[in-house]
Amino acid sequence: MKVAIYARVSKVDQNPENQIVELRDYVKRNPDYKLYKVYEDKISGAKDTRPALDRLMQDARKRLFNHVIFWKVDRLGRSALHTYQIVEEWKKLGITFTITTLGVDTSNPTGKFIFGVMAQYAELEREQIVERTNLSMKRIKKSIKEKGYYITKDGKKITSLGRPKGKKDSKKRRLSGYYQRWDNNKS
Repeated sequence: MKVAIYARVSKVDQNPENQIVELRDYVKRNPDYKLYKVYEDKISGAKDTRPALDRLMQDARKRLFNHVIFWKVDRLGRSALHTYQIVEEWKKLGITFTITTLGVDTSNPTGKFIFGVMAQYAELEREQIVERTNLSMKRIKKSIKEKGYYITKDGKKITSLGRPKGKKDSKKRRLSGYYQRWDNNKS
């Protein structure tokens, strides 16, 4: 059975190597598996479009492998809808998958059911993160409105939210490149 490995971390400065090592070991322990390729992303799971996941899906459509192994449900995605779309497409292509930390293998009905529950949990976890972030932002805005400032954990005093004005923001933008691209696309 040709196997693809998918690993994902949320940020560029994080390393998916821990996942990859575990997943490669999992493949080595199963004599029926032959590793096809490792796909790794360094991007939020909330994004529907991720470079390595997109390549994985393209290769799946070409039927270059027939089984995908990943570490946790939330590594595949934080949205239950997007995760289900991926899984449904794999199902139509005859591709099964294994979530190693849960021992879930969708080649059987129990594994399919457990996966459905875990996908819902991953979405709940994502929504709770957003809720906590919004609550913090509300508290910071209130402090700025009442006192005129907010003191961060590292002692910085901020007086407004949003991206600080950068050096490039102070000078007028050149539009010549834009006009040239627009003119080339027109013809």
